[in-house]
Amino acid sequence: MQYIGLLFEIIFFVAAAMGYLFSRGFFQSKDPEVQAKANNFRKENGWWLRIGCILVMALMGIEIFLNIKSLF
Repeated sequence: MQYIGLLFEIIFFVAAAMGYLFSRGFFQSKDPEVQAKANNFRKENGWWLRIGCILVMALMGIEIFLNIKSLF
């Protein structure tokens, strides 16, 4: 059962990392309309998204470490 929890923790960590990279503008769309919407979203909410993703990555990093530690 701990392996399932570890899997979900890793999934949440990766999702938070992808959200952080999105908030930094790392991903670009080929469609100019979609890219304009993404840029507008980042302009309005980028700071909060970065802080939230960093917090989730830190929390999941600690949880992953503790979960792996308890497995061994």
